[in-house]
Amino acid sequence: MTLWHAILLAGLIAFATKLLGYAVPARWLQNPRMHRVAGALTVALLAALTVMNTFAAGTALSVDARLVALAVAALALWWRAPFLLVVVLGAAASALVRWWV
Repeated sequence: MTLWHAILLAGLIAFATKLLGYAVPARWLQNPRMHRVAGALTVALLAALTVMNTFAAGTALSVDARLVALAVAALALWWRAPFLLVVVLGAAASALVRWWV
């Protein structure tokens, strides 16, 4: 299988998955449990993306300034700081660690 075959196959699978979404009965989508599951999946996917972007460096795991930035941002969120301040504090913490090391 060449790279183009894999790309076409992935595209067809994505299209079929989206097409199958139209076949889901409306009563399933209006179920309150479905709303809770959809909300939980959104949070879980965002958490997974955050963890991967924090610890991944190519194919290896790394602990560097990104971890400090994430910890500072999480602490600022816990203190209920405004989102812009959370981003600035995380960036500043990362910059300070990179400058210091």
